[in-house]
Amino acid sequence: MRATLRWAHSDLRTHRGEALFLVLATAGIVASLLLATALFGYATNPWQRVFAQARGAHVWLHTDRAADAGELAALDGVEAVAGPYPTASATVAVRGTRASVELRGTAERPEVGRPLLTAGHWIDPADPDGVVLESRLARALLAQPGDTLALPGTPRTLTVLGIADSPERRYRPGEQPGLVWAPPAAVPDPGGQVIGLRLTDPGETDYAVQRAVTVLGAGAIGQVSTWEQARAEAQGDNRLLGQVLGLFGLGALLAAGLAVHGAIGTRIRGHLRDISVLKAIGFTPGQVVRVFLLLHLAYALLGAVAAAALTQAFGSRFPGRLGDAVGVWQGLPGHTVALVAVPACAVLFIGATTGLAAWRAGRVPPVPVPRPAAARGGGLSGAARGALGLRVLRVLRVPVRSRVRGRGARGAGGSGVRGADGPGAPAPAKTGVPDPGEAAGVRELEVRVPPALVLGWHKAFARRPRSLAAVARLTLPLLLIVVAMSAWTTIDRFHTRPEQVGLPTALTVRADAGADDRGTRALLERDPRVAAAYPGVEVAALVPGQTATIALRGLGTREEPYPYALAEGRRAHGPDEAVAGQGLLDLLDVQVGDWVRMTVGDRPQILHIVGRSIEPENAGRVVSTSLDTLRENDPGLTPTLYQLRLRPGADPEEVAARLAASGPEGLEVHAVANPADGLSPLRGVVLGLIAVLALVGLIELLTTIGGTVREGERDLLALKAIGLSPRQITGVTVTATGCTTLAAVLLAAALGLPLAHWLIDAQGASSGIGAGIARAPSPGLLAAVGAAAVLGAAALAAVPSARAARRRLADTLSAVA
Repeated sequence: MRATLRWAHSDLRTHRGEALFLVLATAGIVASLLLATALFGYATNPWQRVFAQARGAHVWLHTDRAADAGELAALDGVEAVAGPYPTASATVAVRGTRASVELRGTAERPEVGRPLLTAGHWIDPADPDGVVLESRLARALLAQPGDTLALPGTPRTLTVLGIADSPERRYRPGEQPGLVWAPPAAVPDPGGQVIGLRLTDPGETDYAVQRAVTVLGAGAIGQVSTWEQARAEAQGDNRLLGQVLGLFGLGALLAAGLAVHGAIGTRIRGHLRDISVLKAIGFTPGQVVRVFLLLHLAYALLGAVAAAALTQAFGSRFPGRLGDAVGVWQGLPGHTVALVAVPACAVLFIGATTGLAAWRAGRVPPVPVPRPAAARGGGLSGAARGALGLRVLRVLRVPVRSRVRGRGARGAGGSGVRGADGPGAPAPAKTGVPDPGEAAGVRELEVRVPPALVLGWHKAFARRPRSLAAVARLTLPLLLIVVAMSAWTTIDRFHTRPEQVGLPTALTVRADAGADDRGTRALLERDPRVAAAYPGVEVAALVPGQTATIALRGLGTREEPYPYALAEGRRAHGPDEAVAGQGLLDLLDVQVGDWVRMTVGDRPQILHIVGRSIEPENAGRVVSTSLDTLRENDPGLTPTLYQLRLRPGADPEEVAARLAASGPEGLEVHAVANPADGLSPLRGVVLGLIAVLALVGLIELLTTIGGTVREGERDLLALKAIGLSPRQITGVTVTATGCTTLAAVLLAAALGLPLAHWLIDAQGASSGIGAGIARAPSPGLLAAVGAAAVLGAAALAAVPSARAARRRLADTLSAVA
């Protein structure tokens, strides 16, 4: 045991840098996996907890006032019914901030879909103007219990009594109105009612919706929302962040395991004699394997424990969503298990890859086997031999009438490879014919391919299995870096080129019912920073089968069409033509070119899908056509919203404030939500992952350099014998390392770009936005990263290779022996 510990201590002193990088890489990998676990827990558990405590309804039906909720309670699979509650649409304002809300009249605190109070108290019957706000709406309004809400256009005011969490769909400015629970007296003129259904089997949600629509009639249904939609909105971008962290964490773990495997294999090849001596003095194969295994397990364990401790102690202090996710995750029941299981699995994986490489050390014989004089496959190929003798001739005119021989006649750098006219060659015989060089005043130069370049290329790829393995191990972290850069570029595209990802407009304006269309458009287009105002309307439509509602939009006119971002097909120009999002195509199981039928109230609407648009809103469950097409089915339809496209350089907040101040009382102006705003923490995540992957790549690079230097020791005498200088011998190793890195860079770019495109588009398709949002990094950026990798590898290889090239003759003979 003492000898084992001394050997381990000696190995640690010899490879301090490699040990440090391995510990740091393991810590980064385990930290990313723990953060991914926290984000997954944060995305799912809070909403699930609220839904369970509130006894949430699985289906909410917005109907007209004549619908009978009693008939729904008799349906099979319905456990309980909430409501009906009278509802009215309104706009509330506090301290200059406005929001569209749904006033819901509730005499008593509901038993199904029960709001969970987080501040204040429930509605007091003695206070007819007291209301309770949903928590997300309260955060948007910066409202607290005791605040007074104004109803623009009316003299009424409402008093905030409490704030509550709800498992229903959350408030989103311009898309989903906020929820306000109020006494029935505060809803004097309801426009409809809402009914909640709690089911015995949540998996039968679609069937329950279909039965409810059949009982009530399609004309009575205004909108249907389900618990699945609410859960997806609550999870939001947290699940995507968790997926990104988990994917890259697992990829980095695989790359680290392969790097450790390669490092141990290279070290074993360089210390065969030492291992043989250890076995000769009594070490068993199992002891040799345990030394390598325990040493690298100690590195991995140190990094994993450090990552777990830091995440536990400082994870909740991370800024933004990551800190919130870790704070919530630390309070979940399975937190301790995950905190132990994730680092343990990472350490075990690294131990497994270490054991496979260390097993080879146990098979080394006690008596060293003499190395063959020439390694298999180590001879120069015909192409390499030809490159060493390649001459490049240049003819230059000079003013003198004399022939000047170029230095290249003696070979590149005095390598000992002589030209035909070098020393020892007979002088040309004098004849009566003048020398062409003298007659024309021509200078002849011979330039040979440097032998260091040829021999370095040969050394990098002579042993194909070993060379390919080194290239593959270095390619994996570089490939993941290319994927991370593609994710960064795609997110940046949402901010810099929003019109290409389904966000051609920056502001949404909603006017009061009955507002004059021409006057509103004139007011909006009068602003100098508004480039165009597209009138439109958005209604809820029942899909075929009556299992869900989708958003049917009519935006723009045939004279001024709305600039949709199309990923497939063409724009909708003719009658009954429309474009749809990926979420709607998946929901209805249709493709571009199909006809779809939907129901708006009592009116059927049949549209021809001629294109697929990128739709970041409503999970892509959107079908869009022109306002003229919808008016053909309903001539009395008037615009209820306007989408504003601003001029380049315009500030949306400044324009929104100016329009709200100059417009009528009921004019609401909201900025269009950009899905990339919720992904801002992903930028820091990508940078951290790139740093971890760079550490893993550095470990593999150091292993490759060390192996190349060790394998070059036995060639050192031969290279010196043929006349190569120490600088040229150093160039052989540097060239070999640079060629290996260049091959890995090219392979990573060739494989990483299609992989990144497929992963990003697959995520876009699963979220409903649709494929076609992925963008690769610019060629200049890829070239700069690749050049930095190759030059950095060459710089790292220069110092050890120069040291090895200047070794004494006795040391070289000892190494060869």
